[in-house]
Amino acid sequence: MKTESIEARGVDYSRVFTQAIDRLHAEGRYRVFIDILRNKGMFPNARCFAGHNGPKPITVWCSNDYLAMGQHPKVIAAMEEALHDVGAGSGGTRNIGGNTHYHVDLEGELADLHGKQAALLFTSGYVSNEATLSTLAKVLPNCIIYSDELNHASMIAGIRNSGCEKRVFRHNDLAHLEELLAADDAAAPKLIAFESVYSMEGDIAPIAAICDLADKYNALTYLDEVHAVGMYGPRGGGISERDGVAHRLTIIEGTLGKAFGVMGGYIAADRTIVDVIRSYAPGFIFTTSLSPVLVAGVLASVRHLKQSSAERDGQQAAAATLKAMLRDAGLPVMAGETHIVPVMVGDPVKAKKISDILLAEYGVYVQPINYPTVPRGAERLRFTPGPAHSEAMMRELTDALVEIWDRLELRAAA
Repeated sequence: MKTESIEARGVDYSRVFTQAIDRLHAEGRYRVFIDILRNKGMFPNARCFAGHNGPKPITVWCSNDYLAMGQHPKVIAAMEEALHDVGAGSGGTRNIGGNTHYHVDLEGELADLHGKQAALLFTSGYVSNEATLSTLAKVLPNCIIYSDELNHASMIAGIRNSGCEKRVFRHNDLAHLEELLAADDAAAPKLIAFESVYSMEGDIAPIAAICDLADKYNALTYLDEVHAVGMYGPRGGGISERDGVAHRLTIIEGTLGKAFGVMGGYIAADRTIVDVIRSYAPGFIFTTSLSPVLVAGVLASVRHLKQSSAERDGQQAAAATLKAMLRDAGLPVMAGETHIVPVMVGDPVKAKKISDILLAEYGVYVQPINYPTVPRGAERLRFTPGPAHSEAMMRELTDALVEIWDRLELRAAA
């Protein structure tokens, strides 16, 4: 009996996958990961291995290690000490072999940072958002989540995976948020989920006003501070600390891989809420815990930034200087009051072309930001100047961008 080939009677899987990648190329948004190594103690200097005969020196302009704490001597020393004290890995989940004294200490420091009773560590900021939001809504019967339209993909995933009702309000639009709150059953559990600093726009949420609405409509609040922890406030507690409203928020979520320079995510809240997430969230329960080596590095970073504002001050000064240089040069830098410096391009192919020229000809590394990270037509370059970026580096970057803008005949800022 003749047997049909698998291809003849089924899907051509290879063709489907190839077409999926081809679509990204055709739309100009296929992502290329750069091959680099940072130079310890010399950030933002790095070495690029892609397309060269040996490493080429470059300057990194798009790292989320905003304060260069991943290079800080205290952080590196703490990680080396932990490595030689306890070894490399954690040994398992927190429930089975993976709970160490480093984890306990760091959770205490993070709870203190935000003025909360407890904190809980996750392996990343994405996981902390997805696991917490999806679990909260499942624990609260008939919960409705109100989500800012520009919330991060991890928050959107958590809300979707919760299976609860959701309402999306226009970005930072208090009137629209209240309209949605008022239209729903007053007795239904409600949660408002939003960010403090929106990393692609560089703007800040009206936290106090959102808390006012939460009080008025008996809603819980969930604030993502990933682009603000370490960066704002007297001790690095984020925008909520800077504005004196941390105590009004139900849950504060943050990352350990940006301003703190290492890896991981966390939430801080009252003891019972943290215990619920610890006890019910699959994304926490079934995941190997962070290596104690990483946790030791974060612990050193958090403790340092609670005491030192020098890094924050230097970073804010660098961001202000670069924004002014780009604006004075007629480049389309987006307005904003944060450390994020986005330059609008508005076309995925051109954004990638600018990025490629900067790297190949000027030794400047900045990734283009395309859909789905930002809406189509809002493609941009996102610069994150830090305390170690000198004015000379900024001038070289500005001059390079002006030359490329002229070369590609791009429209200058009005």
